[in-house]
Amino acid sequence: MMENASSRPRLADLILLLGRLLLSLIFLHEGWSLAVDITATVDIFAKLGLSAPVALATIALQIGAGLSVAAGFLSRFGALALALFCLATALLFHTNFASQNELLHFEKDLAIAGGMFVLAASGAGSISIDRLLRKRTGTHHWLRAVLS
Repeated sequence: MMENASSRPRLADLILLLGRLLLSLIFLHEGWSLAVDITATVDIFAKLGLSAPVALATIALQIGAGLSVAAGFLSRFGALALALFCLATALLFHTNFASQNELLHFEKDLAIAGGMFVLAASGAGSISIDRLLRKRTGTHHWLRAVLS
């Protein structure tokens, strides 16, 4: 069976896939790093005045939403969650602008949040689990709306 041009991924969809993978990489890596040494993670969070449940929620958010964005599964929600996480991180932990390093982290968090907001608005593209689920005829109308 021949494939028609409209069923093949377009360049924009390949770029969206690459962008999703690159954006998710930092969260998957950081979430995994925090999870691997959970005792040290809880200690670091405690020094910042944050509880163990906040540490666990941070790990779950980074890994869960990171996978969501990478796979394109409920990607708008994952991207929105990570965008808000980046804004909160920038505003709560990287405001010592006298330090060049802190300023860099502040700007990096804002830039990543911007990319995530763009992804939340655009959706994951055709190379995604969202697209596969949207194409299923038995998908509930509310789920189709979420996946659009």
